[in-house]
Amino acid sequence: MTQAERKDLGVFDYVIVGAGSAGCVLANRLSKDPKNSVLLLEAGGRDNYFWIHVPIGYLYTQNNPRTDWCFKTEPEAGLGGRSLNYPRGRVLGGCSSINGMLYLRGQARDYDLWRQMGNEGWGWNEILPLFKRGEDQSRGADDNHGQGGEWRVEEMRLTWEILDAFREAAAEIGIPKTDDFNRGNNEGCGYFQVNQKRGVRWSASKGFLRPAANRENLTVMTHAQAQNLLFEGKRATGLNFELKGAPVSVRASQEVILCAGAVGSPNILELSGIGQAQRLRDLGIPVVLDLPGVGENLQDHLQIRCVYKVRNTVTLNQRANSLFGRIGMGLEYFLFRRGPLTMAPSQLGAFAKSDPSYETPNLEFHVQPLSLDKFGDPLHEFPAFTASVCNLRPESRGSIHLKSPDYREKPSIRPNYLSHERDRQVAADAIRLTRRIADAKALQAFEPEEYLPGPAVEGDEALARAAGEIGTTIFHPVGTCRMGQDDAAVVDERLRVRGIAGLRIADASIMPTITSGNTNSPSMVIAEKASDLIREDRRD
Repeated sequence: MTQAERKDLGVFDYVIVGAGSAGCVLANRLSKDPKNSVLLLEAGGRDNYFWIHVPIGYLYTQNNPRTDWCFKTEPEAGLGGRSLNYPRGRVLGGCSSINGMLYLRGQARDYDLWRQMGNEGWGWNEILPLFKRGEDQSRGADDNHGQGGEWRVEEMRLTWEILDAFREAAAEIGIPKTDDFNRGNNEGCGYFQVNQKRGVRWSASKGFLRPAANRENLTVMTHAQAQNLLFEGKRATGLNFELKGAPVSVRASQEVILCAGAVGSPNILELSGIGQAQRLRDLGIPVVLDLPGVGENLQDHLQIRCVYKVRNTVTLNQRANSLFGRIGMGLEYFLFRRGPLTMAPSQLGAFAKSDPSYETPNLEFHVQPLSLDKFGDPLHEFPAFTASVCNLRPESRGSIHLKSPDYREKPSIRPNYLSHERDRQVAADAIRLTRRIADAKALQAFEPEEYLPGPAVEGDEALARAAGEIGTTIFHPVGTCRMGQDDAAVVDERLRVRGIAGLRIADASIMPTITSGNTNSPSMVIAEKASDLIREDRRD
């Protein structure tokens, strides 16, 4: 198809690709200036699906083509040859419409490391005010938190006896209690705060996009899937995309900004001829710029799902497997907006060190009063809890690349979990630490019995192998268009694609290293930073 055969939608100052967590923030911030005309494109549909808004609804939005891209990884050697589902939001709000709703920023050292790697302006002291600017903290404002912003943060609306006991047990072995994981050092154990408002999911679409929806200078298009960027020489000038099945194009007088995430953004670059030159030639894609870092440096958190049978207490397994229990949970939610239907996938968290030599925690626990064989399967018939534990700073690196020049074909996703020797050691130590917590006095009234990986598994090699057999993604892919100053970096510290004018990336793909916690709110603060950089550069 020639360019002339496409419908031309005209010119906007800014074209934002992806209305996910970052894209919604950026659209809000750029459209605040009435002089800016902003077009926001989303490949998925509107966020009017019932299960988006009920917190437990992530069970029905993930792996559902209505709301999820439904990606899968390639078979992973470190996981015993298994291929994993790899959920990514395909709906207004993106991953914030289908994720676990946990409000976590990571550690101050994460951002200070980015700055030390040569990315000026990305240290904790520069980033903390941006977190506070967008935050609406239910506890009120203080030195670390903001109130009155668009991103609502509230307390969990339920507790569980077995989780309270786990918290006590963690304290017994030296993991202190905490009520705030977001002050810069997240060490400790406590209930997570969540992005909800009175028991209903609070997404980036609700917080940032809806308040801006009536601005005359903001246009939002759904069912708009990017195909490739348009260029004049080495300047990005627009985008070809498919709008509800029809081929269209649009031009950007100022910038095109990719907010398509760690999977989508490198794919759009490669489809447009930006990436490893030989790889592009092999696919028959004309090379615009040889940028070898595109699609590389993939990092993700692999959670090791340790399961313990328990006695003398009620877990979600019993309630969900009982007809009366399910009816009761439904009534509790629809009458009071409380109870298990308000649950994030994990309720209790802990940040700890697999080895005392670490300066700050390198492990995160997501503890749940339930168990199942794998995500999407029925809960077990026996009462149990799951203590999922992940290495916060994995050294394994993977990649995401096109399989073909067809924009509709899903990419090849290769996380390479547990490919680095140190990651295997941390996995073994993480299981041992979980066992220490389970053996602590506070849990003994519930007679915890290790179900997975099983008490017979011992030794570094066997434990690392077991971690791969029971491990699964916790949905935190980052780094595939990393920020930096070297030849393998894709964007500079101002998020400009190196070697291409008029093109920026503002999403989790730019992270040089993964943050030490869940990645949704850090992705949004990247967009906050991007909005400031874009305004500064336009003034200059």
